[in-house]
Amino acid sequence: MPDPLHVPASILVYVGLDAVGDGLIKLPFVRALRSAFPKARITWVAGKGHTVFADTLGPLVRGLLDEVIDEADIGSHPMELLSRPLSGRSFDLIIDTQRRGLTTLILRRIRHRRFISATAGYLFSDIRPRERTRPASMIGQLMQLAEAAAGCPVEANFPLPRDPAIEAEAERLLPAGPRYVGLAPGAGGRWKCWPLERYIALAAGLRDAVPVFLLGPAEAEDWAATIRAALPHALLPLQQASQLTPMLTIALGRRLAAAVANDSGTGHMLGAADIPLVSLFGPTPANKFAPLTRRAAILRAQDFGGEAMEAIPREAVEKALSQLLL
Repeated sequence: MPDPLHVPASILVYVGLDAVGDGLIKLPFVRALRSAFPKARITWVAGKGHTVFADTLGPLVRGLLDEVIDEADIGSHPMELLSRPLSGRSFDLIIDTQRRGLTTLILRRIRHRRFISATAGYLFSDIRPRERTRPASMIGQLMQLAEAAAGCPVEANFPLPRDPAIEAEAERLLPAGPRYVGLAPGAGGRWKCWPLERYIALAAGLRDAVPVFLLGPAEAEDWAATIRAALPHALLPLQQASQLTPMLTIALGRRLAAAVANDSGTGHMLGAADIPLVSLFGPTPANKFAPLTRRAAILRAQDFGGEAMEAIPREAVEKALSQLLL
């Protein structure tokens, strides 16, 4: 537990910017921070650009973050060293999530009691983690900062907010009763996608479960007809939804017994749903980008003698999925 003498009442978290993928990767860090400091006022500052926590992913951090300062223009200019950024505001704790020396020195100009930063091996930090080795994964590096702040191991277990209307929509799309298995064949680039025909074959081989394909708009345009022709009993709930949002995808994810996904935003949304997840990786490094979830099986193309996603055999995915469904 955090030292009661140093439990912060106010926390500033600094990031450069957050695109949608960044925000999804950082969700476990936000959840862990709120879990460790349930009563603190947490301010999220995007100093060099836009953060999706200010709009697109704002509903996902409602109640986890108390304030989001977007495009703050802090951390880039040497002249900032002569001033007090954020108009002289003060915080009990500042967590610097980046590693550029100038930015770190500028952030230290903000009034604070304690400061945490991994820049230069925690040289400028008032608190250092017990384990100083830098984790390979982006979320691992952030969780190391959270653990340093808390003074103990932390877990990303603070619940995400639930919108009753979105939960009702998820229930309409995936009614209670059947056992559902999610399949997310898309990704930001087709080179990150396990072949669609293998997803279809995997779905065809499911026993006592209904396959649920989670497709974005572009993927649906290319693949929906193929999936429906091959698997008339499969569900494509996002294509029947009134509005596509990350919160709906997560709400649908919570209704799944397990899921299979590529390295993608949907994969991180399913990770946020806290369900058993098979994550498939090829050209992108799994040790850097794998979602953080309680039960996961990570399959890499390199483990099967290749680099491309096609190297991952269907039998290996079937086995991993079967084990998670036990």
